[in-house]
Parts: sequence; structure tokens; C-alpha cells
Amino acid sequence: VQLQASGGGLVQAGGSLRLSCAASGIDFVRHHMGWYRQAPGNEREWVATISRDAITDYADSVKGRFTISRDNAKNTVYLQVDRLKPEDTAVYYCAAKSIYSNNWGPWGQGTQVTVSS
Repeated sequence: VQLQASGGGLVQAGGSLRLSCAASGIDFVRHHMGWYRQAPGNEREWVATISRDAITDYADSVKGRFTISRDNAKNTVYLQVDRLKPEDTAVYYCAAKSIYSNNWGPWGQGTQVTVSS
């Protein structure tokens, strides 16, 4: 089982990135997918979720700026991050949750997003 996140980088405030997370070894269509982030010194926080039926939900801090989507044919979940702010700086992790489980996991290795002011 592997979740490979990519797409992070260094951008200026107001900029955009598209994060990707390619899943392998799981039955993708039977998993809800999510993005979390962790800034230095902070706990990991939830960012967005997309259900197996493509129903989305967002943390208030990113609502209107971030968009989560999934491509079941490619076993990939995306996070389009727009109008970035310095406080969005964090390592972004993707995660999967089976429709048969209450717990998130497996987790990807994370991709760093750094927003300069």
C-alpha cells in the first residue's frame, strides 16, 4: 500500500499549487480520501475530505481557496490550493479511509508547501 504525494513547493503569497496523491495497493473507489497538514510545532490538522461519492468538505481556514477532487481512473486525489497565505505553510499529507473503517490510514509521506510573504 502506498500513497505518493507530490506537487509541493515554494510560492509567494497569493500563488497557487496543485498537490497530487497517487494511491496504489488499495481499492481506491472504496476509500474516502483526505488531505491533512502539519506546520512546525503544530499538531496535524485536517484540511479537506472527498468521499467515495465525491462529496467534499473543507476546514473553515481553507474553504473557498482550496479544492479537493479525485480521479478514480487514475487512483489519484488532488488538492488545488489557491490564494495561498503564509499560514498555509506546512507539510501536506494525503490519507485514505476505507468505507469499512472509522480510522484514517494509510498515510502518504507528505509534500512541503512553503508560502513566502
